[in-house]
Amino acid sequence: MKGKVTVHREFSIGEVDKRIYGSFIEHLGRAVYGGIYEPGHPEADEAGFRKDVIGLVRELGVPIVRYPGGNFVSGYNWEDGIGRVDNRPVRQDLAWMTLEPNKMGTNEFVQWARRAGTDVMMAVNLGTRGPDAARNLVEYCNFPQGTAWSDRRRNHGFAAPHNIKLWCLGNEMDGPWQICHRTATEYGRIAAEAAKVMKWTDPSIELVACGSSNSRMPTFGSWESEVLDHVYDYADYVSLHLYFDNRDNDTPNFLGKSLEMDSFIKTVTGICDLAKARKRSKKTVHLSFDEWNVWFHSNDADKAIEKWTVAPPQLEDIYTMEDALVVGCMLITLLKNADRVKVACLAQLVNVIAPIMTETGGKAWRQSIFYPFMHASQYGRGTVLRCPVRVDAYDSREYTDIPYLETVAVHDEAGEALTIFAVNRNLTESLALEAGIHGFEGYRFIEHSTLHNPDLQAVNSAGKETVRPERAAPGTLDGGTLRATLPPASWNVIRLGKPRS
Repeated sequence: MKGKVTVHREFSIGEVDKRIYGSFIEHLGRAVYGGIYEPGHPEADEAGFRKDVIGLVRELGVPIVRYPGGNFVSGYNWEDGIGRVDNRPVRQDLAWMTLEPNKMGTNEFVQWARRAGTDVMMAVNLGTRGPDAARNLVEYCNFPQGTAWSDRRRNHGFAAPHNIKLWCLGNEMDGPWQICHRTATEYGRIAAEAAKVMKWTDPSIELVACGSSNSRMPTFGSWESEVLDHVYDYADYVSLHLYFDNRDNDTPNFLGKSLEMDSFIKTVTGICDLAKARKRSKKTVHLSFDEWNVWFHSNDADKAIEKWTVAPPQLEDIYTMEDALVVGCMLITLLKNADRVKVACLAQLVNVIAPIMTETGGKAWRQSIFYPFMHASQYGRGTVLRCPVRVDAYDSREYTDIPYLETVAVHDEAGEALTIFAVNRNLTESLALEAGIHGFEGYRFIEHSTLHNPDLQAVNSAGKETVRPERAAPGTLDGGTLRATLPPASWNVIRLGKPRS
């Protein structure tokens, strides 16, 4: 099979906002307790944070992490997680039917984030709480001193403000599963009022309003339109959430699902721009795709978990080779929409539908999906280039015209580097890639890395890494034409650049 691509320096989509390589930690399962925080572990530091996990988070290059939820936040009293740890209450978490000991809270998470080299994207509770609790949390985190909440933070041992700049106005408030689920009008009103007082407390912050929980919600579209009528003047982003599964064991269909993600993005972009026109506004609201991943492997196991325990092993999907391909296609889709998607969070980061897994008291290890995310975060910084593709396509049960080649290029002008990310969706045939490279005189072929395993159900474990990247046969760049071979069902990273003296 052959695929032809044009990569031109002037075919720009937009600049990559590094925050599209964000992730997510919720008080759910073993994400916090046993994940990032495990006092007594051989790798724990003096604060109880696992240094092996921090090392893997740094390897991923995650610039921002959303916290503390997720469904959890809609029933969370943030005041439970500050002050002396031994005085904090144990609460029922109604979102996930567990017990929350509140050993980790706002200050501890900020500490962890700094050690992990990342920023915090904080969510406020607009379920059981409202504007007053939200603005108090902003004051606690961001106001320097001289007020009740800022001085309380200082008394808790944090003299300098945390300066958290990105805030979520609740979570999935369109979902009936959400604690204090609201209609679009109810949510729009409370989000607008919370946004006002939060920005009055700290005018430097940015806010994310809740969009639809997924593109198949019955209120999708009408929800965004109504909410934006209320919050357009205050919100900087609208959220999108989407998870994919392969419960039907239909791999060709599964590999085409990123087309649905692309359609979701373009539809919400259109709704945002319609709201802009209605309001005659000069402001553009961008998108925060702050939950996305593959999620379905753990569904049956989760039904057997005992309720009202602390940190049970919930949502612990073990990811396959084909899951890594879907994640790769989703990363490429985010990059193709870099002009409007400015924030994105792989959900989640550790143990809970995550690229990083841990054993309690034992090892931390990389899942198959770790590698596409790491590659994109490492090499996908700069200007995204639109790459016209000529390749055969196929139809699946749900989608039509799925191209066998999914690809995008990112140009790092300062680093004089050009990276092509590509997924070959063909399950049986290699793909002979021919790319016309225009406007990159003096660039040379550097490396072709591929993630490929003939067994699409291959997984990694603490003891064995079956799915890991390897160097592919070297490609060639001659006379402005790049040639490379993409193995069947593979994720590929092809790097070009100018030789360093």
